[in-house]
Amino acid sequence: MTPVVEKLHKDNPEKKSRALKRGLDFMAITPQLVPFLMGINAAMEEENANNEDFDDNTIVAIKTSLMGPLAGIGDSMIAGTLRIIAAGIAIGFSMQGSILGPILFLLIFNIPALIIRYYGLKTRYTKGAVFINNAEKSGVMEKVTYAASIVGLMAIGGMIASYISLDLTLKIGRGEFAEPLTNYLDMIMPCLIQLGLFGVTYWVLGKKVKTTWLLLGIIIICIIVCAIFHL
Repeated sequence: MTPVVEKLHKDNPEKKSRALKRGLDFMAITPQLVPFLMGINAAMEEENANNEDFDDNTIVAIKTSLMGPLAGIGDSMIAGTLRIIAAGIAIGFSMQGSILGPILFLLIFNIPALIIRYYGLKTRYTKGAVFINNAEKSGVMEKVTYAASIVGLMAIGGMIASYISLDLTLKIGRGEFAEPLTNYLDMIMPCLIQLGLFGVTYWVLGKKVKTTWLLLGIIIICIIVCAIFHL
């Protein structure tokens, strides 16, 4: 916000000082939605510069009130949905050794992100905070956030079923009727083993175990189990 503040308050050192300090306030939202908030901030700083009766405490109040909703909807739609979909498509190509994997990931994730950044800054500067406040009061933002979280969970579920490979080759039964344990578990629910492994991993992460140790543990366990079954 420094270039905006320098331009708007160059003739008023006191307002300039307060505006620069406001820019140091804690603000945690999804990076791609930062221009959205900056556009609103710039519009309000312009009003503050042109209107002597403007209460600049309003700028802090608006920014603080928008931080939560923007973080929620941005994390759900961009980090929790768009990034996972991009990763899912990219992993599929990468597993086949295709260079399209990383290229598609960068395109699918960054093109919408850049569009959101550009139009977020442009539209919020011209329209201010009216739209976002109306959307929050009407409950639209809450519904969009909820829908985005559902899509993100569906994408994660698809990735679990497609990209986690774990077969229990221990056979149940005798002779030609013997079937691997994996087949019987899949009759109960397809990809039940993969879901179980993911659930255990997620539970361990919730116990504050570092990812590095978790990965090493999985590798060691897999080596031991494979060695036992091949004895």
